[in-house]
Amino acid sequence: MLRLKPRQLTAWERAGLVLPKDEYGFSDLGHLLKLRDLRAKRISAADIQASVTAMRAVSGVSEPLLETSAVVNGSRVAFRHFGAVVEPIARQFILDFDGAIGDKLAEVGDTASRSAARLAARDSHVAALFMEAVQLEEAGKFEEAGLLYEQVLAMDTEHAPSCINLGTICYNQRKFQRAEQLYRRATLADPGYALAYFDLGNVLDELQRLPEAIEAYRVAIRLAPRYADAHYNLALAYERSAERRRALKHWTIYLKLDASGPWARHARDQVRKTLDREKLKIVHRTGRKAGAVNVPAR
Repeated sequence: MLRLKPRQLTAWERAGLVLPKDEYGFSDLGHLLKLRDLRAKRISAADIQASVTAMRAVSGVSEPLLETSAVVNGSRVAFRHFGAVVEPIARQFILDFDGAIGDKLAEVGDTASRSAARLAARDSHVAALFMEAVQLEEAGKFEEAGLLYEQVLAMDTEHAPSCINLGTICYNQRKFQRAEQLYRRATLADPGYALAYFDLGNVLDELQRLPEAIEAYRVAIRLAPRYADAHYNLALAYERSAERRRALKHWTIYLKLDASGPWARHARDQVRKTLDREKLKIVHRTGRKAGAVNVPAR
């Protein structure tokens, strides 16, 4: 969602800026978004941590990055809180009712930096809209969510997660042509996005373009070899293409990856049926060869 790489999260964890987690909620995403934006302005993780720690000490605010607005002050971070800008390390307290001082602190002199600042502001807005759309989607408000995803894509044409989520809304509404366009757009925006190829395979399957669906599933698996659902769907596609031996390989891999999943029983049945067919073929071929042998007369 925020286009952060694992090594970036690991660095922030080591710096004490975020707690190690397996899953992130929306408040966590807001926290990570502000960290990302501060780092985009070339504020080091150590300086961010020092400013956050000092702000906690002088204000009593437990989560400064979430409960206040962060602004840049040289190599440090200041915080706008209740109409004032606080520089916690220097313990300077500046009244700023209209926000002008905070804006001035965040100004950057050269054109390239101003451009980067505008881009960071746009990315922040995009991320906020995206998170709001996800919340609406989870609440079942698909039309409203779809409109927000469209807004995101109008601002960032290569926002792959929005392509995926809007594509899925279209897919569930059986607007398969539109869904295909969005999934393909996601694969172009992020060629390493396995989910985009998986979803593309699903919609191509619905459109009865099985060879293309198979290729999309194969790419998803190449990108994420342990993608259990992709193995399952590829096996189904091979079955419908009468390529049972290829299907057998992916049924078997799926069962290794997800032996207790919702489709494990069906996968086991398919493995058993395929092996039974192969045994009959072997017996049949062996019988024909034995019958062709000439026994010499004595």
